[in-house]
Amino acid sequence: MTNILTYTLFSPLVGILLLLFLNREKRTLIKSVGIATSLVTFALSLMVYFGFDPANTNMQFTEQAAWISGLDISYAVGVDGISILLVVLTTFLTPIALLGSWESITDRLKEYVSFMLMLEVGMLGVFMATDLFLFYVFWEAMLIPMYFIIGIWGGKDRIYAAVKFFLYTMAGSLLMLIAILWLGYYASTLPGGYFTTNLQKLYTIAPGIPLGIQTWMFLAFALSFAIKVPLFPLHTWLPDAHVQAPTAGSVILAGVLLKMGTYGLVRFCLPLFPQASIEFTPLLATLSVIGIVYGALVAMVQTDVKKLVAYSSVSHLGFVVLGIFSMTEEGVQGAMIQMINHGLSTGALFLLVGMIYDRRHTREISQFGGLAKVMPVFTTMFMIVTFSSIGLPGLNGFVGEFLILLGSFNSVILGSYVYAAVAATGVIFSAVYMLWMCQRVFFGKVTHDENRSLLDLTRREIAVLLPVLLFIVWIGVYPSTFLKPSAASVKQTVTFMQNVKNGVTVTATPAK
Repeated sequence: MTNILTYTLFSPLVGILLLLFLNREKRTLIKSVGIATSLVTFALSLMVYFGFDPANTNMQFTEQAAWISGLDISYAVGVDGISILLVVLTTFLTPIALLGSWESITDRLKEYVSFMLMLEVGMLGVFMATDLFLFYVFWEAMLIPMYFIIGIWGGKDRIYAAVKFFLYTMAGSLLMLIAILWLGYYASTLPGGYFTTNLQKLYTIAPGIPLGIQTWMFLAFALSFAIKVPLFPLHTWLPDAHVQAPTAGSVILAGVLLKMGTYGLVRFCLPLFPQASIEFTPLLATLSVIGIVYGALVAMVQTDVKKLVAYSSVSHLGFVVLGIFSMTEEGVQGAMIQMINHGLSTGALFLLVGMIYDRRHTREISQFGGLAKVMPVFTTMFMIVTFSSIGLPGLNGFVGEFLILLGSFNSVILGSYVYAAVAATGVIFSAVYMLWMCQRVFFGKVTHDENRSLLDLTRREIAVLLPVLLFIVWIGVYPSTFLKPSAASVKQTVTFMQNVKNGVTVTATPAK
């Protein structure tokens, strides 16, 4: 289908337009329109996925239209093996998040659904944009709906968390904007050159920038992405945002928004600034390993279930960054699949935490105990997702962590087994904090009378969780389905980086 990416990208805006004409008292209709719109977007993304050729490393389904022609800034979109699964993950989690908050959001429902759909447009734009200026517009536009989702429908400290989230992300983004403008200017200084933000053109120009300047460009981009991941020690906004956000906000924040940081490292930092990326690999690998261990240890001492899951994200995303900067096929492939895994597993954990909070209005671990006797279906699903999160073989988490550790262990660019060895302790720590939490919440005696009459999961809640559990098992049992789309693109990027390391070339195009 012609213009399928544009239809996919902007279809949520149709839902927002319909909501403008609905009476805010028609609550069921408002929620139905939001979910139906997001399902249409998901269906369109599946058309993209099934029409995608994994053997082709070029951008596919490309569309381009002049925007600011004097500066060669255009509306340019496309997908390749690096972005295709992240597009589908975004469209998959959005209707699940909306359905998961069917009963929990009662105030300003019309605005809430509109902001969720607006957020989906921003997220899809980030993964589809092949013009740096367009990418930046979507990157910033995504902040606005998430700011309001946290600030209006969040917990008691929601304003503090929303402002902190906004300021952290904005600070890094401004540096990235300066670097984007400088890249365009640099292109204009070359013989026969002109100002451009076209990513495909910059792929051939930027690697030739002298290392001294390339270093500053890399730092400007990498800082923005490291804040979004978030990479230690830039992670302090994340626990506040997760704890204060409503359930759907936490699902999207963990499932998709954090992946924008790791996606940016692969899409922009490695191919645009390859020499600087290699120079800073020891630092970023060290910070990622520290984040893996630190996030796990801090999660271990949390008394709030949601905050525990939030700190686990710091640990899990450390694995992804380590895999990326191993610059091996196994490591980067592991990072790509682990982005999907984390979105599924941690998204499901936040859904489950939200479901128990709706019943008990507390997330304190000490307020639970013995829930397995009262809520057996809830307990079963929570334990499956827990095993996924800690990397049990047969479930999705094992695939990503195994490939990342294997790639890091064999990495010539990392040049040391220490990174993989220390990172492996994070797997052990994750089992400790997750299983210890489950022991205190689900097993033993029912110690609080309020827990004796809790209702088990409803059919709606089961319907929300089952699709996520399906993919958790599918990826664990047969990961090839989800590794294949990115394999060729990852191989090309890794080969390019290894050539740069060996001094073969610094101007080759890593992806067209």
